[in-house]
Amino acid sequence: MKFGIIVFPGSNCDRDVLTVTSGLLDAPTRMVWHQETNIADLDVVVIPGGFSYGDYLRCGAIAQFSPVIKSVIEHAHQGKYVLGICNGFQVLTEVGLLPGALIRNRDLHFICDRVSVKVERNDVLWTQKYSPKQVVTFPIAHGEGRYYADTDTLKALEDNNQVLFRYCSATGEMDESSNPNGSLNGIAGIINERGNVLGLMPHPERASDSALGTTDGKAMFVGILASR
Repeated sequence: MKFGIIVFPGSNCDRDVLTVTSGLLDAPTRMVWHQETNIADLDVVVIPGGFSYGDYLRCGAIAQFSPVIKSVIEHAHQGKYVLGICNGFQVLTEVGLLPGALIRNRDLHFICDRVSVKVERNDVLWTQKYSPKQVVTFPIAHGEGRYYADTDTLKALEDNNQVLFRYCSATGEMDESSNPNGSLNGIAGIINERGNVLGLMPHPERASDSALGTTDGKAMFVGILASR
């Protein structure tokens, strides 16, 4: 598996992902400047966290017009893998690769913390190294991370088992106190119907090195590599 990490003006988590894929896992990885259009050599495209274009207008709204995005959409339609983390998740909803939207946090505050997240299923590439209903700890850092969708879209997501991660308590219960941003249905991450596109607000790349206090996120990247 060869990774490509998209770099926009304002990206600030691209090197974090590189540290995991190339540094910790020794996987082929290249940084992809947002003006590039040829990504045919890549198996997994990662749209990292940060503040693409300074989050002007709204998060991810300008990034969707970068030249590379058309190639990312084609990449996804070919069945190749796309991972959007935090701002990357916002970009994926803006371009229509994932349904719904990420809006201002419930309390209108930027949140930087570690949270408990439940892995809803492990029969897809992204979570195959986790156990079903496993509770992991991931960092979050966002001001617009509240997942929102209309009633029909939410029902479709639930009916199709497209919710991959939910916010929860340390013991796996879901309630308002364990939902840091007010996301509907506690949604922290979803996949498309085909399963090759994942967007999530928490940062698994920031939970992949024991020096940072947790390695719960490393299993996601190990799982991706296990499918090569």
